[in-house]
Amino acid sequence: MKKILNQLFEHKSLDRATAKEVLMNLAKGAYNQSQMAAFLTVYSMRSITVEELTGFRDAMLELCVKVEIDEYNAIDLCGTGGDGKDTFNISTLASFITAGAGQNVAKHGNSSVSSVCGSSNVLAHFGYEFTNDIGTIKRSLDDAGICFLHAPLFHPAMKNVAPIRKELGVKTFFNMLGPMVNPAFPKRQLVGVFNLELARLYGYLYQQTDKQFVILHSLDGYDEISLTGDFKMINNETETILSPKDIGMPKVTEQELFGGDTVEEAAGIFKSILEGKGTDAQNSAVIANAGLAISTGKGISIAEGIEQAKESLFSGKANEKFETLISIKA
Repeated sequence: MKKILNQLFEHKSLDRATAKEVLMNLAKGAYNQSQMAAFLTVYSMRSITVEELTGFRDAMLELCVKVEIDEYNAIDLCGTGGDGKDTFNISTLASFITAGAGQNVAKHGNSSVSSVCGSSNVLAHFGYEFTNDIGTIKRSLDDAGICFLHAPLFHPAMKNVAPIRKELGVKTFFNMLGPMVNPAFPKRQLVGVFNLELARLYGYLYQQTDKQFVILHSLDGYDEISLTGDFKMINNETETILSPKDIGMPKVTEQELFGGDTVEEAAGIFKSILEGKGTDAQNSAVIANAGLAISTGKGISIAEGIEQAKESLFSGKANEKFETLISIKA
């Protein structure tokens, strides 16, 4: 690791094979905590390359506990996190709305590192029991149209690194990897990323796969459609910048997306939106993201996807999917 660190400190990059080897060694606990902390910190200080990101992804997917659910044609809605915006749980809410619209979801998520409340935090608050049992995962999809894959249960590589990530409290390259390493290997994916550079990297890498994908980044820094301004969208066919008006949605303010100061507050916002008591701004943000996911999953227009998202939320179907998932025990 000393040799690797010196190489990185000199602003040199790793090739794909070396990046994969380093992450495999991280998973095995081959390095001490100081070395791991230094390694993770490097990527907060300089850009990651396509070769490095690909090598890290290769290792994570090789090591992961695989979830074989291809027959469900599920989509994943996953953001990198790390945008520092402290929004409510937009992509998690959008996942239940998507499921309520009849599109199966394999949601990959984790506890928060750099914000108050991640997807795993909010579900745990409501008593959801994380599992990697395939029978329970399939039952969740059969009954609720959605399964939740809590990352640490599927990625042994996380075990040695998780305490260091928590202590650092800032985004690391694991944030960049999150959406890429869903253990269900979904063929459809809506991905939010925290900067334009990463959007380009993701676009390049996803073009090399057989996924139907949409990559999103709001130009003012959000890893999702925030509706606070224009956003970048990259999919299989095109790359474009859209405004809220372009997808038939209103513009909102940053303050209207605030997710609370505690997990309890975040969970309260989460449930009020699912129960149809959200503000217009909150509803619009989750509908926009779910609409894009439904459009991607079903191969329909964005306008149709947004209409189906509205129906799912306001009819109570999204909340039904949530209640059903929470009630399923391993």
